[in-house]
Order: sequence, then structure tokens, then C-alpha cells
Amino acid sequence: MTRIRVFLLITLLFLLVFIGLFFTVLPSIVDKQINSVTGLGLLPIDSKVTQLHEQLIIADLHADSLLWGRDLNEWGERGAVDFPRMRAGNHALQVFSAVTKVPRGININRNKDDSDNILLLALAQRWPWSTYNNLSERALYQASRLQDMAVNSKGDFQIITHRAGLKEFLQRRTTQPELVGGILAIEGAHALRGNMEYLKKFSAAGYRMMSPTHIVDNAVGGSAHGWIKGGLSDFGRQWVKAMNQACMIIDLAHSSKTVFEEVLDLTTHPVVVSHTGVKGTCDNNRNLSDTQLRQVAANEGLIGIGFWSLATCGDTPTDIAQAIKYAIGIAGIKHVALGSDFDGAVAVPFDSSGLIQLTQALKNEGLTSSQIKAVMGDNMLKFLLDNLGEESCYLAQVSAL
Repeated sequence: MTRIRVFLLITLLFLLVFIGLFFTVLPSIVDKQINSVTGLGLLPIDSKVTQLHEQLIIADLHADSLLWGRDLNEWGERGAVDFPRMRAGNHALQVFSAVTKVPRGININRNKDDSDNILLLALAQRWPWSTYNNLSERALYQASRLQDMAVNSKGDFQIITHRAGLKEFLQRRTTQPELVGGILAIEGAHALRGNMEYLKKFSAAGYRMMSPTHIVDNAVGGSAHGWIKGGLSDFGRQWVKAMNQACMIIDLAHSSKTVFEEVLDLTTHPVVVSHTGVKGTCDNNRNLSDTQLRQVAANEGLIGIGFWSLATCGDTPTDIAQAIKYAIGIAGIKHVALGSDFDGAVAVPFDSSGLIQLTQALKNEGLTSSQIKAVMGDNMLKFLLDNLGEESCYLAQVSAL
């Protein structure tokens, strides 16, 4: 009996240690490993580039920082984005995207919708019970986290939810340069769970951008990395119209080729491709062809160039700059922006505080100061000023709930 008690006590002790590690240490270890900042290929910074960088209003179309349980008001020791690092890098505005489901064995070619790694992360980070089997609640929870951080920032971080709010933000930054801002997006319309009513709830929570798909096919349509890679469903066509009516921006990152083309045929508003590479410098299933670049330009849309190796086929600031230069050559200067995919389970050469590395790399590639200003933020700001709705549009969604 004594041996059994000792065995049970040791087993219980090991179980308690495992549970403690699972809820405290494991999430930060995973975050640090898969959201690494490599420091590869960093460039010496010219004094004139420093002067130019200080004049920029830098904006980025995609980061998954809300997934990792960090307080973005604190300078982090892991990952790539938080508000202090944004300030240090003269990084004014970031789109924060909510990820609600990814499968095991994620790849860029073909994925089944039969597993859910986000559930493990939600358990480990002690998300609310409502999020464990409800993708919509996961999106709403991530929005609430950013809203809480905005409150705790004491006015130094602002969530942008409509056109007038963006104008106010830009005006405030002229006298309050430490001010940084964020916009909420959802990566994949599977978060709707096939129910368009959730689009109203997401709008009420502050979301202003959504992509039809992420890594797997869903009720809206096919992913470029899905099992079937089909086009829009009937529900998907309804979704495109509802997004336009709700003044929400459609993001075609990760869309199958057919969904990409069908959305562009149906939408009455410009789109973004928030984070991507280009086949012209990195030919794989993740990246846009020259035809797709031209299609987005013809739509008056915006293409965010990513910072990670599958987007650029490299690991350095120079590789990113070369992809940007190529995209400009095909789509035109006003249609290219930044789409880092910071904190998207990718390795990047620098974090938000080191964005001057990209300014230098673009200068080294021969871009003019005006072109650098456009790509580093002006294009995205103009796009948002043209395509974010007035507050009344979003209030109409709330009143419809």
C-alpha cells in the first residue's frame, strides 16, 4: 500500500509539474521558437537613410500578434511586434489579424480541415471556455484583448475603426509622435461558421478586414493551400456582397486562384492582398503571379509584400526589398505596401523596431525617397482613407444586431 501511495504521489507531482509548464512556460517557448527574429543580412545604415526613415509614416498590413498572449504595451523578449517596438521603429500603424484555426502539419500546398492547433494554444493560454470549440468566439476574444490593451495604453495606442478615426489619428501624431495605432482583421471567413449574422458581430467588435480563406478550404470557398482549392460557394458570393455592404475590406491573401478571380469579378470595392510574395522573385504556391499583381492593380487594390522566406526565397532585408521592387515593376508604385506577417509563425530578419533596415534595403535597390515613402506607409494610408467606411456604416451594422 505504501508503494502504491508513493507511486500515486509521484504521478500526481509529475502531473502538476506538467500542467504548470503547459500553462506557463510552453506557450512562451513555442512563441519564441516559431516567431524568431534572425538578424540575418542586416545592413549598415546611412545617415541620410536615418533622416528619411524619421520622416516616414510606416504602416503594415498584417501581423498575428494577438494570438500569442503577450501584453503589447510591454517591450517583448519574443516575437516581432508590440507598441514600444513600434515606437522605436517609427512604425505608426499595424493591422492586427485574428487567427482562429490552423491544421496540424501546415504547409503551402495541400491541407485538410481535420485538426485544430489553435485549440491547444487557447487551452495553454487560458482563453475563455467559449473559445474552445467556437471559432467566432476566438475572433471576438482577440478583439477584446486589443481593446483592453488600448485602454491600458493610457492614450498611446488607438484602434482605428472608421475613416474619420484614421484622420484624427494622423492629426494627433503630428503633435504626439509616440502614438501608434491598430486595425482589426480576421484571417479566414471560417470564423463566421457559415452564419452571416456573425459579420455584424465582428463589425461591432471593431473588425474592418477579412479574408475569405486561410490555410484550408471553408464554406466561403477554396484556399490556395486547401484540399480542393475550389471557387466561391453560393454562401461565398453572398459574403462578398455582405462585405461590401458592411464597409469591410476584402483581403485575398491565401485565396485559391479561382476565388481570387471570382471575388475581383463580384466586388464593388478595392481589395488588399495583405501578406504575400511574388512568383517573379520566389516561385511557389504561396505567392502571386504577374497576372494576379495586374488584376489587383486594375481593381485599385493594394499588395502587401511579406518579410519571411516563403514570400521572398531569402532571409534578409535585401530579399524583401527585391520582392517589393519587382511588385512595383508589375503592379505600379501606388499598389505596393508592407505585409510583414510579423508573429505569423515565421522567422523574419528584423522586428518592428528594426524597420529602418528595410528603408536602407529599398534605397540600396535604387528606389527614390518618394517611392520609399509610398511603399513604407503612404500607399496603405491612402488606401484606408479611400476605403474605410464612415462611422455611420459600422453603426448601421451594430443597430442591426
